[in-house]
Amino acid sequence: MSEQRTTATGGMETAYGFREVGAGEKQGLVNEVFHKVANRYDLMNDLMSGGLHRLWKDAMVAWLNPPKRPGWRVLDVAGGTGDVAFRIVEASRDNAHATVLDINGSMLAVGRERAEKRGLAAHVDFVEANAEELPFEDRTFDAYTIAFGIRNVPRIEVALSEAYRVLKPGGRLLVLEFSEVEMPLLDKVYEAWSFNAIPRIGEFVAGDGEPYRYLVESIARFPNQQNFGAMIGRAGFDRVTWRNYSGGIAALHSGWKL
Repeated sequence: MSEQRTTATGGMETAYGFREVGAGEKQGLVNEVFHKVANRYDLMNDLMSGGLHRLWKDAMVAWLNPPKRPGWRVLDVAGGTGDVAFRIVEASRDNAHATVLDINGSMLAVGRERAEKRGLAAHVDFVEANAEELPFEDRTFDAYTIAFGIRNVPRIEVALSEAYRVLKPGGRLLVLEFSEVEMPLLDKVYEAWSFNAIPRIGEFVAGDGEPYRYLVESIARFPNQQNFGAMIGRAGFDRVTWRNYSGGIAALHSGWKL
């Protein structure tokens, strides 16, 4: 499916999966997807990664290595259910403060409920807003994280510029996303699983396979590791690098505001 991928110059703005939609239409369509899957979001990631997303997120937090001192702040974007934010706070021994930002109120409602149940409400706040227009002052956060969310943002380059703006000098960006499989044979197996099995399982589990079909197609359209790394660099970040997980099924990109 490499021929479907967009390049470093963009193209995701009007790509709703394999469909082309009008300018400004994509966000509303994506919002509807996540309203439908909010209560099954972690299950969705389990289906799409074979459960490996949990290990990848742990690896993301380990590479971030949040300091175990008060005052350190992280913005976790498109992380409405709190899955990554909770890991970061716990890794800091409850010293870090996480702000979870999501455009989807249904996802945030799940996150707030989970934060209360886990006793983390004092360490995590939830904000409903758009990644392309962050409601924060310049140089507010020590780190910006986003896991499996950047490909759903219509104007990715705008979101990356906003990430750069709200980070403090010395701040770090980490982006975990499904990417281009680079291991021979695994790419064919993963493609077959994604396009044939996941929508059917989604229909069985959630009663609607279409949201899962969009999510699979959006992975196939997302820029590969090198092209996405180039986009991060153009947003102003230095020392851009990435790590592949599971043969490139997922990749974790890192950049610094120096």
